[in-house]
Amino acid sequence: MKTVYEGKTKNVLLDEASGDCFLLFKDTATGENGVFDPGSNTVGGSVLGKGKIGLVISKYFFELMEANGIATHYLGADLNQGLMKVRKITVPSLEFVMRYFTAGSMCRRFTLNQGLPFDPPYLEATLKDDAQGDPLISERLCLLKGLLKEGEYAQLLDCLVKVGTVLRKELSNLGLTLIDFKVEFGFDENRKIYLADEITPDIWRVQDKSGNIPNQIDCAKLILDKITPKNY
Repeated sequence: MKTVYEGKTKNVLLDEASGDCFLLFKDTATGENGVFDPGSNTVGGSVLGKGKIGLVISKYFFELMEANGIATHYLGADLNQGLMKVRKITVPSLEFVMRYFTAGSMCRRFTLNQGLPFDPPYLEATLKDDAQGDPLISERLCLLKGLLKEGEYAQLLDCLVKVGTVLRKELSNLGLTLIDFKVEFGFDENRKIYLADEITPDIWRVQDKSGNIPNQIDCAKLILDKITPKNY
């Protein structure tokens, strides 16, 4: 297969014979100075088996989203190869963030204490640009840069809320409180919206029943233990 794009935790592959697209889940994890952090823009290290665990978890949550009427780019998974087959869509360089509590960069940007609740949840969009530190971006700037068309910004925020509702409920069922998360969306040739990328602990922060906020490695192991009888 041809590598179309190489990311921090996944590669995009193209089967040139069939034209099918795949995501290869890697064992790398984001973080800094030896500390794993899903909010980081750099690779902080590698953990053997992380990629396969991430694929199992993504499979579980993408299928859950589809069961709840949320269209995704997920088309299937080959757990042995660590590959997720995905729909061919155009994904703008944007990430959409939903915050139930203050945490991470928000606290640093606005000098806020950690853990302050948002009701309703706080929605943000950021430009996916590591060199610029993933800055916040408005609807007008998305239109100016040609990333979205008129009306799509609001549509994507509506989709974000729907994803958050499903994700928050399921994580609660697994004994975890969702603090915040970020996702990507893409469009097909008719501009239909699909949830894209991955759904793993690499995209969220959670708190367990003891009040701890596990890093993405520990959180993945915890979730895998809970979903294994049903999905793996």
